[in-house]
Amino acid sequence: MSNSRDLHGLAQLVRDGRRYWASPAGRALWRAERACLGPVCERLFGRHSLELGMSPVLSDICPIRHALSWSPTREMAAHESTLVCPPDGLPLPDDSLSLVVIHHLLEVVPDPHHMLQEAARVTADDGRLIIFGWYPLSAGGLSRALPGRREYMPGRGRWRTPGRLGDWLTFVDFEIERVDYCGFHLPGGLPRNAMLETLGRRHNLPLGDSYMIHARRRTQRVEPQRPGLELAGPLLGPSLGSATRLSTRREVRREKEPQE
Repeated sequence: MSNSRDLHGLAQLVRDGRRYWASPAGRALWRAERACLGPVCERLFGRHSLELGMSPVLSDICPIRHALSWSPTREMAAHESTLVCPPDGLPLPDDSLSLVVIHHLLEVVPDPHHMLQEAARVTADDGRLIIFGWYPLSAGGLSRALPGRREYMPGRGRWRTPGRLGDWLTFVDFEIERVDYCGFHLPGGLPRNAMLETLGRRHNLPLGDSYMIHARRRTQRVEPQRPGLELAGPLLGPSLGSATRLSTRREVRREKEPQE
């Protein structure tokens, strides 16, 4: 993503994505995904967040003080709180964000592994990493087999299952807490049927067009350290009986040293 050709290609990709999210199908799915994110945001607090995506911002409903969005170029930035950079080279400190949202970008960016590594790097230890992805086994995913569907948004790129992204997250020391599915609809329809959306989300059926992964940093197990004390011979004396005296390693070594 360092040369101008890559930057131009990424900018064109984002323009195509924004056109999709402005369409009736894109707006309907955006509302469904925002409804999925709402309950998660109610439990999140912090100082800074970042959303990487091509749609209007979803995470502005979260009670986080400073919300950053992302853009590949300054001309495409929506407001002042926009991070202008390649998605796999975030100019932010480690562990600096309480929330990072990746919204349907891992499917289409040239280097998704590095992008995920960067997102994990800037997520705080107690923060959350949210990933929205296209579900390949949904009605929309299966329709990509039709001629020409993979040439246009959202059918472009490589769609991956939550299990596959779980393997990627393990590599960056994150783990999946939960996967939610959203964007339920009948074949050929739009994901705006309230009854289907309510039923699908209530039972979390893996039939929605998209999924939302909740991930957090894996907890590191602390290995207990052995104490620097060892058991020596029994203490002699009427008041102690057969109790054992604790002596330090240094005393034991001194006892074993030859006398001069």
